[in-house]
Amino acid sequence: MPTVTLSPAELRLTIDPESLGFADTSELLQEQLPWIGQARAEAAARFGLGMDQPNYNLFVIGEVGSGRSSLLKQAMMAAAAERRVPPDLCYLHNFDAPERPLALRLPAGQGRLLRQQLAQAVKTLQADIPQRLEGQEYKSESARIEKAYKDEDAKAYAELSAFAEARSFALHREEGRMVFTLTGKKGQALTEDEVLALPKARRVAVEQADQELRAEITRYIEKTQPLERAMIDALAVLRRQVVKPLLEHELQAIRSGLKKQIKDAAKLNAWLDSVAQDVLDNLELLQGSEDDETRQAAMQDMLARYRVNLVVDNGGLTGAPVIVEENPLFRVLFGSIEYQSESDVLVTDFSRIRSGSLLRAHGGFLMLHLHDVLADPLVWEKLRRFLRSSRLQIEEPGVSFSPIATVSLVPEAVDVDVKIVLIGSREQYYELQEAAPEFARHFRAKVDFADSFAASAASRRASSIFVAHACHQSGLPHYSAAAVARLLEESHREAGDQTRESAIFARTEALVMESAALCRVRGPGLVMVADVEAALQAHKARHDYPEQRLRESIFEGDVLIDLQGSKAGQINGLTQVDLGDHRFGLPVRLSARTYAGEEGLLNIEREVELSGPLHDKGVFILQNYLAGLFAHLAPLCLNASIVFEQQYHGVEGDSASCAELYALLSSLSGVSLRQGIAVTGAVNQHGEVLPVGGINEKIEGWFRVCEAVGLDGSQGVLIPARNRRHLMLEPRVLDAVSRGLFHVHAASHVGEGLELLSGIPAGELNVAGHYPHESMLGHAQDRLLAFRRACNAVDNPAGRRPVRPGHQPPR
Repeated sequence: MPTVTLSPAELRLTIDPESLGFADTSELLQEQLPWIGQARAEAAARFGLGMDQPNYNLFVIGEVGSGRSSLLKQAMMAAAAERRVPPDLCYLHNFDAPERPLALRLPAGQGRLLRQQLAQAVKTLQADIPQRLEGQEYKSESARIEKAYKDEDAKAYAELSAFAEARSFALHREEGRMVFTLTGKKGQALTEDEVLALPKARRVAVEQADQELRAEITRYIEKTQPLERAMIDALAVLRRQVVKPLLEHELQAIRSGLKKQIKDAAKLNAWLDSVAQDVLDNLELLQGSEDDETRQAAMQDMLARYRVNLVVDNGGLTGAPVIVEENPLFRVLFGSIEYQSESDVLVTDFSRIRSGSLLRAHGGFLMLHLHDVLADPLVWEKLRRFLRSSRLQIEEPGVSFSPIATVSLVPEAVDVDVKIVLIGSREQYYELQEAAPEFARHFRAKVDFADSFAASAASRRASSIFVAHACHQSGLPHYSAAAVARLLEESHREAGDQTRESAIFARTEALVMESAALCRVRGPGLVMVADVEAALQAHKARHDYPEQRLRESIFEGDVLIDLQGSKAGQINGLTQVDLGDHRFGLPVRLSARTYAGEEGLLNIEREVELSGPLHDKGVFILQNYLAGLFAHLAPLCLNASIVFEQQYHGVEGDSASCAELYALLSSLSGVSLRQGIAVTGAVNQHGEVLPVGGINEKIEGWFRVCEAVGLDGSQGVLIPARNRRHLMLEPRVLDAVSRGLFHVHAASHVGEGLELLSGIPAGELNVAGHYPHESMLGHAQDRLLAFRRACNAVDNPAGRRPVRPGHQPPR
């Protein structure tokens, strides 16, 4: 069966603008933008976002630019609008263990209210308590208590003074101490010399009196100290009695102000009771002069304990939170504790606790990119621990490595109910399945974004709506139907398929913006086809410098490529170069040599380690196909070598295996091949031609080389027939084909290509088990027989008879 020469209509899909059903995209603005070509992903996303059970987090996989992030964000926002607003989160001072601050969840908006009410209550107490303690009622009662104490103390002191006077001692108080001196007969204080001058018996009596007085002073102190303590306690009780009604009124106002039902009401009430007790225990700090800096500092420390650290405030939300974390550092994701240095010590308190994205996303959704999470091992490990327990402990990992002493906190861990949406690639997803199955268990909702989808009238309508919304959102001029049709054709080109569109809408969006920019330069009006074509050419001109230089090396003769005539053992293959931002095709010469021997086929690229595994596989396949063609001549006496000429950076892929087979058979048969026809295609062990990738780039790369030298009608390409639906060639190629200057041939079997390239039949085995002599395989068969004779001549030199099978050589 001969090859098929394709018509211009088969080389490209052309979309009729009339089939789109609109004149320009402004007519489509009222239509809702759907998930274009992503029905599977949309259903999976809605399922995952709607599941309230644990471990149904979402793992979103797909190509960059497929809309995986933006579409998931829209779905998250829609799902969040249906959920109730989650509670606020506060951290409070722990009066029992200050290093372990208490966590308190309050209904949304109540955290802010609690903070405001407490701040106002503190101001009120700070102003009213001193006034209460300066009131007449308090002063009268405190004076009575102090007078009762002073009376008792004065009575005891009078008794002590009489006791001292009876023993010739004068007693008085001096700066809180008891001082007594020995007196003479006239009541004057004796000096030390006068005391020493006393008779011995008198001195002995004085010493005895001294001991007795000291004992009496001790008894006095033991008697009056309880009285003083009783007075102090009585004054404290009085202060409490005076202040407590005011304190209870303020705290009750706070309790009453928080009208909504509070899940942690018991914890809040217990904490407010602790606040009241702490205030009552430190009332003395609220009295006194403002000039007392020590008292003022202590009072500020006390009042700071009554603050509310509102780490998550959901008062402004109308639904569940949706957070897209683009910078998931440890502190940003899990929260942090801030420190300040005081006297070479890092200190902190509960008010310096800061929330992270996980805490803020409680009750809602959090989107993360797996690549960012994996970049920091600490983040990855803590995220895994969080997924196991759903409890978050705020910590500062770097503090333990600080060169100075640190006062650290251990805030109370909190339960976090958040649905994580993790964005990654397919490779990352399956690597995680292998390396961390327990992690993958927490992401049971897989959202798989397709990179292309089957084209239909509905999908083209949806793509047109996408263009309309892109123009509206960016303030761009709208597109004519013809321009949209050209965008859709480019989408098919990106997908490499006449029946499928590309789902990578980031490229389409970029082309929309670039075409609109050129339209504005041209003048006001709709974006037309010429603007889209100009944008495509401008994009290519920005990225095709490497392609241009490689083509120039062919034109200048540095890279050897023949475009006319026929040669044996040589053919032009087609390769694709993918630079990431630009793909293009280039021809490469393949040459083969064959001669008698028993070593078989030598793949030179493989020998020098310049070939990849897929290319080696293709060579092994064609080697076995070649052996199968001539199985009736087995074992083959053949040495052969094949090489990609002037390729110094490695070869990968099996798309050149057809060209390699043709070059080998040409060298083996001695039949020349047409050099104006470049070949691409893979081959299996039965000689069937398999489709390859990058077919458009390869054809256009060869076309440009031929066009630059001059098209004469003999040039063309030979491609797999199974690649016909992948053709989306540029208009220049179609024009040359329509004028008969360039040809695109398609083959389903390698034999069809042999006939096209050689001009003679490929050949089929006849009844006798041989190929016709005038066929290409017949010529190869004759050469292989000649190789066998040559090998036999080496193995059986003159004077020795060959041994026939089944006979023993003579002894």
